[in-house]
Amino acid sequence: MKKLLLGTALSAALFSTANANAADYVIDTDGAHAFVTFKIKHLGYSWLHGRFNTFSGDFSYDDKAPNASKINVTIDTKSIDSNHAERDKHLRGKDFLNVDKYPTATFKSTSIKFDEDGDEADVTGEFTLNGVTKTITFEIDKIGEGKDPWGGYRVGFEGETSLKLADYGIDYNLGPASTHVDIGLFIEGVRK
Repeated sequence: MKKLLLGTALSAALFSTANANAADYVIDTDGAHAFVTFKIKHLGYSWLHGRFNTFSGDFSYDDKAPNASKINVTIDTKSIDSNHAERDKHLRGKDFLNVDKYPTATFKSTSIKFDEDGDEADVTGEFTLNGVTKTITFEIDKIGEGKDPWGGYRVGFEGETSLKLADYGIDYNLGPASTHVDIGLFIEGVRK
């Protein structure tokens, strides 16, 4: 019985220590050190690139227990920017993002699994777009971490995933080469 109690106490101590070391970060959108981008094929001949100019989010991360990390991101879908005003107006409409009805898209992680080196991970979570929620996975790379020149501490990641437009109720015919959109997440977090 003593061994069982000792084992339970030791496990609890290790678990609480791991959680105590986790740091909370806010995504640095004010300093323009974070981006949510997209690209989609145009007729199969080239790529159309764009981004969402307004989003926010936070995450927790501890390099000693990286699989306990979590991330939340909220995207203002009205802020879509493909560098073409008329196209952006169409993308905000009912054929695509329907921003009047669904002004935000959100991602909330449910699991993060880093490799042994702690440099790459699969981030799985619930992504909501156009009123539809699906489980998706991002493959991410850790870019780096350390002190910044202003006395803070930062860590950065980048990742990408591909989404099938029809899965989110977007069935506007863009041709057979344009059924999926690649979403990129490039974030630098500042420790709170």
